[in-house]
Amino acid sequence: MTGTNKTTGSGFLLLGFSDKHELQILHASLFLVTYLLGMAGNFIIITITTLDPQLQSPMYYFLKHLSLLDLSSLSVTVPQSIDNSLMDNDYISYGQCILQVFFFTSLASAEVFILTVMSYDRYVAICLPLHYEVIMDPRKCMWAVTAVWLSGGISGTLYTTTTFSIRFCRDKIIHQFFCDVPQLLKLSCSNDYLGVLGVSSFLAVMAFACFIAVTLSYGQIFSTILRIPSAEGRSKVFSTCLPHLFVFSFFLITGACAYLKPTSDSPTALDLLLSIFYTVLPPTLNPVIYSLRNEAMKTALRKVLSGRQFTGKNFIFCSLF
Repeated sequence: MTGTNKTTGSGFLLLGFSDKHELQILHASLFLVTYLLGMAGNFIIITITTLDPQLQSPMYYFLKHLSLLDLSSLSVTVPQSIDNSLMDNDYISYGQCILQVFFFTSLASAEVFILTVMSYDRYVAICLPLHYEVIMDPRKCMWAVTAVWLSGGISGTLYTTTTFSIRFCRDKIIHQFFCDVPQLLKLSCSNDYLGVLGVSSFLAVMAFACFIAVTLSYGQIFSTILRIPSAEGRSKVFSTCLPHLFVFSFFLITGACAYLKPTSDSPTALDLLLSIFYTVLPPTLNPVIYSLRNEAMKTALRKVLSGRQFTGKNFIFCSLF
């Protein structure tokens, strides 16, 4: 296998899905299609929420940053995997591995936080509509998004620092298509990975707190929805909120299963499947579930596709991007 001799150096081998070249080409093709779809969907959302003056409310401001996170997250892991498969070269340098761990853990943590903020925004909009403009004023939204990005960066720094402080004394073979922390821990043959477990436990508590906050927000939302006299109105809100809650729960549960389950020396297909569920699918599906099903987003997209100019009053959120 190409790059095997390099495992004794500072780099790693990413074994990924198969060592058969035909299956590697299939994997690369599927990942390329998924990557292009995810990038296109997120780029469209970023573009129209920036250009359309009618999409400058807090909800679309948060959607824009969710798409930025998703676009970045896809770019951290998928292109490297595609390149390795096409080139039949599984090698990744030590520095590239560090960057992958840092950016992936930072962006994944930030995504959990931004989805929590978005659920609170929906709670205020539906349950406290008369106070919405006061509670979700532009300055508070800007500070919330700043806190999301900073918190993600801190999480990524903690993960990266503790992960690469351990001694990798086994064969540097990662049974994954990217440098994933649980797989890196398997390369340690001592107890010096306890720092990583401590960071994982702390961030798991934070993620659980976010899950509780999201659950409470949607619990209040559903309670309010049930009091809506119009069946059509209830159906519309349910069709919007339920997919949000499902995707958030799915992303959190699959990530928790991968990062919190005990490490073992024998890789399984379940590890690879779980990794796709929390790395590739959410950034690809979020544009459809959170945004492109929205009528206002569809109208703005039609304007883009038809080449029509965006008109209307510019709002302060245009300057908060």
